[in-house]
Amino acid sequence: MIDTLKYSGPTSHSFISQRLRLHYLDWGNPDAPPLLLLHGGRDHARSWDWTAQQLQRDWHIIAPDWRGHGDSAWSADGDYPSHAYVYDLAQLVHQLKLAPVTIVAHSMGGSIALRYTGLYPDHVRKLVAIEGLGPSPKMIAERTKTDFAERQRDWIDAKRAAAARQPKRYPTLEAAFARMHQENSFLSEDQARHLTIHGTHRNEDGSYSWKFDNYLHLPWLPDGNPDQTAELWSRITCPTLLMYGEKSWASNPTKDGRIDYFKSAEVVTFADAGHWLHHDQFDRFMAELARFLPD
Repeated sequence: MIDTLKYSGPTSHSFISQRLRLHYLDWGNPDAPPLLLLHGGRDHARSWDWTAQQLQRDWHIIAPDWRGHGDSAWSADGDYPSHAYVYDLAQLVHQLKLAPVTIVAHSMGGSIALRYTGLYPDHVRKLVAIEGLGPSPKMIAERTKTDFAERQRDWIDAKRAAAARQPKRYPTLEAAFARMHQENSFLSEDQARHLTIHGTHRNEDGSYSWKFDNYLHLPWLPDGNPDQTAELWSRITCPTLLMYGEKSWASNPTKDGRIDYFKSAEVVTFADAGHWLHHDQFDRFMAELARFLPD
């Protein structure tokens, strides 16, 4: 007999948040405990397919596309502040009645999940954040050496330039795939091809463009006080696992002091892995989830 659960794929759904129609994937098994998989910046929900396939027997998996990403709507004003993403996450959990929910999140998704969990500690059962603390204290200090007014002007200039810039067009899917593979050399060809297929759409002239909004390329402009963000981390009460790639740009919180903001968080480091460690070292990543997620 064919095991239909093992081989089933996700179904597409949508919800409304701040007048935007946002897309999410539902991997079925609704009687199982809920698990949210949250992707990072300029990524998409199908980035979690390998993880979802491994976990769907034991979990009811929901994987959303953030606003401006994947198959979700773009913000009309081209702004993507953190508080808007936090609202979107809160709206998803509220509308689908997921709390208390387990969350596994990458990069920007991890940052949003950590803020949400600090705001609603009773709504999250366990949290795994892959390089989700954002820029290190050293990086923030370096960036803020530039006068705030200058940084604000740079942001305005960049946003004006983005309004005139057309999305990059690739003549073939293979060309887009080559760019994806160049961006992350740790990816296997199969991984890069999968991410490219689900991360692009085809234009009327037959070319391919990435699904994410060009405005996500704007230079960094802080939309929250780092001390206030750290204070939210200190409010997290659920078991928390922070993952870091040894060869990533991200700073390990055990070395830069940010681990001190957490009541009880565990940090694990992945050798021979970069920022996308859940792709770079998939087997170890799944082993860590198997160890951490069950009660």
